[in-house]
Amino acid sequence: MGIFRSERASAALLLAAAILGLVLANLPTGHALEAVKHHHLDLPAIGLNLSVGHWVSDGLLALFFFVVAVELKHELVKGELNSVKKAIVPGIAAIGGVIAPAVVYAIVTAGTRYTGGWPIPTATDIAFALGILAVFGSHLPGRIRVFLLALAVLDDLVAILIIAIFFTHGSNLAFLGLGILAVAAVFAAGRLLGRWSGLAGAAAVALVVVLAVVCWYFVYRSGVHATIAAVAVGLVLPLKPADRAIHALQPFVNGVVLPIFAFAAASIAVPSVGIGQLSPVFWAIVIALPVGKLIGITIAGGIASRIFRDPDPARRGQTLRLGELVTVAMLGGIGFTVSLLMNELAFKKSAEIVDEGTLAVLLGSAVSIVVSAVLVSMLKRSHARRSAVPLPR
Repeated sequence: MGIFRSERASAALLLAAAILGLVLANLPTGHALEAVKHHHLDLPAIGLNLSVGHWVSDGLLALFFFVVAVELKHELVKGELNSVKKAIVPGIAAIGGVIAPAVVYAIVTAGTRYTGGWPIPTATDIAFALGILAVFGSHLPGRIRVFLLALAVLDDLVAILIIAIFFTHGSNLAFLGLGILAVAAVFAAGRLLGRWSGLAGAAAVALVVVLAVVCWYFVYRSGVHATIAAVAVGLVLPLKPADRAIHALQPFVNGVVLPIFAFAAASIAVPSVGIGQLSPVFWAIVIALPVGKLIGITIAGGIASRIFRDPDPARRGQTLRLGELVTVAMLGGIGFTVSLLMNELAFKKSAEIVDEGTLAVLLGSAVSIVVSAVLVSMLKRSHARRSAVPLPR
């Protein structure tokens, strides 16, 4: 499973899973695949009524959000976001990368009943974006990856907040209160992980896992999207055991969880309608992901870089040049995983619109992948030329 720690392998597997799901859904096997996705695996005794598809998006995907939360905490405590000075420019760029796609989406869908889907193109798939950079941009300056990582982590934080605020309906306050108590219990149990070893340490790990599952259950029953429970658990665990946890989980998340989610989300039948009959949702997402992200991140990041320019000439080399910023902005248009989840949440009452939104996320992300791959390759060649040392005569 070690190969799935590689950003390149993870991105390739994620793309392959999505393509396979889309192809199988449009073959004669499509009806059987749809039936499996909608088959219910209920646990009525404890009030869990979930289809296979929802077990994937609400259950399995929680592991991905746990990893995201720990990575976010790591960057805030020890990494590239551990000071206002480090975080301010990618933070402003991330805000621009959320606002601009939302505005583009709102303009395209103005006057329709689909305006509630504005969060869909605001997300960046951190694993996929870093994977494309790793595949096509080896030996590029480290500042590009650092900036992309910081921007994508902050983008994920915004996505988490959007899911928590805008996709929570009819909350059950009793279960939400129990969920908060469960998070507090995880926090308390997490303190034991660094103090106990051997059999007692194993018992502490088991206790944290059980409490995390209980937290997920209470949050799900509360009406808040269940992945928020995983985020809360990731943020309250002490950093050292949390880092060990994601080191153990990452191959499984990259190699199993994300491909299964991508396969399930992308396994939709292509609507047999003409281009002119596609809903505004389709066009809004297809345009907003590549174009909105490009405009928002480039403009906001460029302005922030000017305003908060480091006065120390020795550190100015860490500031992105315009071409590098444009490339990062294009990588930010790869929405994929979180965009697919937001699409399901935004239009869960309209299967047809969910299908169109899914196709739009795949197509918009594909455009961003192709264009960013070209830009990264051009940047790599440009950097190689500048770095070349003339041979002595």
